Amino acid sequence: MGEGGQSIPVNLDLITAQWMTDALAASHPGAVVSEVKVVLRDDGTNRRARLGLTYSAGSGPDTVFVKAVDPAHAELTAATSGLFHEPRLFLSGMALPVDHPAVHLSLIDEPGQNFIMVMEDLSARGADPRDSTRPLTPAQAAAGMRALARLHSTFWNTRLTERAALSWVELYTPWPEEMDELMAGVIPLAFDMAGDAVPGPVRAYRPMDLILLWKSYVRTLATGPQTLLHGDAHIGNTYVLPGDDIGFLDWQMLRRGHWSLDVGYFLQGAVTTEDRRAHEAELIEVYRTSLDVPEEERPTAEQAWTSYRASTVYGLVLWLATLTGSAWQREDISLALTQRYADAFNDLDAPTAIPAP
Repeated sequence: MGEGGQSIPVNLDLITAQWMTDALAASHPGAVVSEVKVVLRDDGTNRRARLGLTYSAGSGPDTVFVKAVDPAHAELTAATSGLFHEPRLFLSGMALPVDHPAVHLSLIDEPGQNFIMVMEDLSARGADPRDSTRPLTPAQAAAGMRALARLHSTFWNTRLTERAALSWVELYTPWPEEMDELMAGVIPLAFDMAGDAVPGPVRAYRPMDLILLWKSYVRTLATGPQTLLHGDAHIGNTYVLPGDDIGFLDWQMLRRGHWSLDVGYFLQGAVTTEDRRAHEAELIEVYRTSLDVPEEERPTAEQAWTSYRASTVYGLVLWLATLTGSAWQREDISLALTQRYADAFNDLDAPTAIPAP
């Protein structure tokens, strides 16, 4: 039984018309669902489905998107991102100043390690979900930077700590030491898979040195301005709206910490390497000058650039790991992002921007 009293179906294929009627009751009062049909299954580390709905009374969306825990990946998800961060965010009722899928229902069964979310089907709004094989233009990336600035400004420093509804949000911290050996074994495999897509100077790093750099950077997230982080703002969790505004989905990695995590992770993977090299300085300024924060708390141009350079190690190490794991992403998607983060790490001389451990 989920929080709120409604049960969580054991399988998305078994969602009934009555269950969906109850799920939509808050957002579409009076709507009575008479039929639920599975239009698409898109399971990955979570169970996901697009469901078509027919109504016998009232009105509601023609389709919804449903996301739930995949028991086979629950332990891995809990260890790497956190199982309940996204449903808990939307249960909190906290308004977010960036475009995201509307949530009709969010249920958590913590003892059963389960949740379910019934969300807006973004295709109904003409949204265009992106991944690394379809990068953003610099203008679209600028819209994404302004969106992140709105998010971070809304929850900047005391604006976050004063919100009791988000008191459960954790600081972003490095993975535990017991994962170091595993990651050190994965990185050489990823280098072999990537080949010349990763610059030679990056491949020359010892795996443990990259891991220590990654952990040193992540520790800096506890310093400086603190804000609410999407935490996983790579291009695969974005969509382009008509008019070229950018929305963000999949808030499972929600954390608090330094703004550079979201900004660097988004920008370095969202555009081609050529566009990043040509436009990244101006795009960092778009973010910095879009922050609606007290002037004394706004990072200087020099501070912003240094933090951005340091952030390149974050995406590099995560996508080297992702490249070797087919459960997470398609290989072509992972390879493109690995290459972009590796190029950024190399171009921007990241180690000289990261404080020594």
